[in-house]
Amino acid sequence: MRSYDDGCPAAHALDLVGERWSLLIVRELLLGPKRFTDLRSGLRGASANVLTERLRALEAGGVVRRRKLPPPAASQVYELTEWGRGLEGIIVQFLRWGARSPAMPLDTRIGTDALILSLRTLFLPTAARGLELAIQLEIGDRYFSAEVVDGTLLIMPGLIEHPHAVVTADAETLKRLTIGTRSLEVAVHAERATVTGDKASAERFLDLFRLPESAGAARPDFEGRSGA
Repeated sequence: MRSYDDGCPAAHALDLVGERWSLLIVRELLLGPKRFTDLRSGLRGASANVLTERLRALEAGGVVRRRKLPPPAASQVYELTEWGRGLEGIIVQFLRWGARSPAMPLDTRIGTDALILSLRTLFLPTAARGLELAIQLEIGDRYFSAEVVDGTLLIMPGLIEHPHAVVTADAETLKRLTIGTRSLEVAVHAERATVTGDKASAERFLDLFRLPESAGAARPDFEGRSGA
């Protein structure tokens, strides 16, 4: 592992997580433990060798640990240590900071975990005041419960017993339905999304997310129009 050889705690932190892919591995583990194959699926640009190297360094630094799941799974998974989970607030702030970039690549593919963390970050509490919604999100073979209660959002892996609506779509479509400009009606008509339950509740939920104002020139939205 390369080092800045600098006594500042910030430099030491960068020694631990500053290598390419390291913080994105942490991002992928914020929603729970993952197998190596799951991490490769979420970080498609990282080769197996690089991913192995970064995981080994994060484990040596006390950020990540390995453990074996009990039978019948018996798979080896990676998870954040308690100290490693302290990076969550830093990554959330990083998301907020990056979302203000006028060069934000809105049309670039986004992974499922990155999308869920982005939704947590870009939620609009003022728009949700007085609302109570329970929405089930189905993204591929993964399920997320999203509950809105009077200006707060709790979104995490799992199922809701009695959701107002169930929205099924891939991560890219959900990105466009929330922080983009695509309407739910268009996505359903194009067979990029399905909704069961109360469609109006689903639409209200999808309208509770916005990209923050750009730090520079207005950036184009997903349809090529100018907007923040």
